[in-house]
Amino acid sequence: MLGATGHRIDVVVIGGGYAGVMTANRLTQRSDVSVTLVNPRDRFVERVRLHQLVGGSDDAVMPFDELLAGDVKLVVDTATAIDPARRRVALERGGPLSYDYLVYAAGSSSAAMEVPGAAEFALPISTLEDAERVRGVLAGTPKDAPVVVVGSGPLGIETAAELAELGRRVTLVCGRILSPYSHPSARRTIRRRLEALHVVLLEGEGATAVAVTPDAVELADGRSVTSAVTIWTAGFAAAGLARDSGLTTDAEGRLVTDETLTSVDDDRIVATGDAASPSHVPLRMSCQAALPLGSHAADTVLSRIAGGEPAGFDRGIGAMCVSLGREYGVFQFARFDDTAIRLHVPGRLGALLKEEACKSPISQIKTEARRPGAHRWLVKDTRRADRVRAALAAEGNAVLSR
Repeated sequence: MLGATGHRIDVVVIGGGYAGVMTANRLTQRSDVSVTLVNPRDRFVERVRLHQLVGGSDDAVMPFDELLAGDVKLVVDTATAIDPARRRVALERGGPLSYDYLVYAAGSSSAAMEVPGAAEFALPISTLEDAERVRGVLAGTPKDAPVVVVGSGPLGIETAAELAELGRRVTLVCGRILSPYSHPSARRTIRRRLEALHVVLLEGEGATAVAVTPDAVELADGRSVTSAVTIWTAGFAAAGLARDSGLTTDAEGRLVTDETLTSVDDDRIVATGDAASPSHVPLRMSCQAALPLGSHAADTVLSRIAGGEPAGFDRGIGAMCVSLGREYGVFQFARFDDTAIRLHVPGRLGALLKEEACKSPISQIKTEARRPGAHRWLVKDTRRADRVRAALAAEGNAVLSR
């Protein structure tokens, strides 16, 4: 059945993560919109559970048929190039896809491992294949062999705790500070729990990895940390597809957009999730940000199809949670501009809240598949407009000073 436009409108969504699937489902509100989701895997990856895959308590995947609206067509392939002039997406194996609108939800993975030896001797853990490889390597490594985790963001902390709880000898190379996002109060709680699990914490100005060898991690202050398995969690970067296709991206590879999430290069391209950099003031790469970004991206496309003016993004995220083993977690509250505050919930209750935070995105995506347009995000970031104005002013000053 065709809608009011009198012809079918083709929308291609690149990337089947949290943001991409939310967007694809929400777009099916209109009967004249044909939605194609391009993803390199035939399964949805729960990235927030990759540390559990490494530890063996979850497989971190779900079938797409449990998550996608029936009208969404899934193409299992990898997008290799975007041609905005011809409105086409080239695929690795199949023929090109034409689009009227493109949603760029290509996600993120580990940042370039530029530390000498890291690419050869350390194991990233940001994708399903990465995590499966780490699990396989650990399965063939004696339980008492030293494991070093580099990077003390949520993924590094969760991986270190997961393995330590299994009896592994784990050292966490934190860099300057453990859990940089956390409020100092929550950071102390995280530190105490990791120490209770016998994780060796290396932090401070000299605790930055400067080299990786087959059996050690070298630190800036000259220390050498023995390692049978080195797991790398230090930093994330967006996929390179947008940059390689000649579109404007930021330093981390995100597609630069205006506040409606529309590309600054082409109003037929909308970005979302970890791949979006609205006004050069991106949200933290996270599952929590993916959902409001995903639904907003769909709303922008639908508004443009209807001939309306899309709204600017004003949704906030106000928490972060980490698991510290299967029975302990820390739920960190934050202001709606994503600034951590003192309030946090530790312990068993923190673990339960963390588990709910992992389940909730799946529940919200399933609801959107059944009832497109149902997703609501009540949290507003009232300070975002001020940050955007400040960023634009700083950019203008930088240009003038050159």
